[in-house]
Amino acid sequence: MKMLTHRSAISTAPPVSLSMVKERTSVAFDGSDQELTDLIKTAAAEIEEFANIAFLTQTIRVMIFDPHRQSGPCLPIGPVAIDHVPTVTIDGEAFTAFKFTGGNWPSIRWQAGFYELAPSRIMIEYQAGFGSSHGDIPQDLVQTIIDQTELHMARHRGVQL
Repeated sequence: MKMLTHRSAISTAPPVSLSMVKERTSVAFDGSDQELTDLIKTAAAEIEEFANIAFLTQTIRVMIFDPHRQSGPCLPIGPVAIDHVPTVTIDGEAFTAFKFTGGNWPSIRWQAGFYELAPSRIMIEYQAGFGSSHGDIPQDLVQTIIDQTELHMARHRGVQL
């Protein structure tokens, strides 16, 4: 089994505001607002990848090649609202014989119709994230993004923290 995951951002806004980073960091940054925004986005992307989460709402596409005959996959990126049921296609055909569990660790459980198939490719598409604006992201994660941004700011200036 091989699984490929692709993220598509819905919002182009940074996950924390520029003013929030400027007021909460101890490293002076003499670059432009655009450079700082880029550092914020870079820090957030690193954390998202490491933690398998989406801060702001994103479309997630998962392609599974030669799937195992298990009960169903855990989806690789969360959180997912419990009412945002994924779209599933098996070998190019829509498939609905599954139960979905949302939350921080979303998953799909195949129902009886799945075991009658011999799939070679499964595509799962869903939306993950805490919401559409930085105000929807939990404060502990906001602070994590700010801390990581501060590390990038220091590296940008050649400062050791």
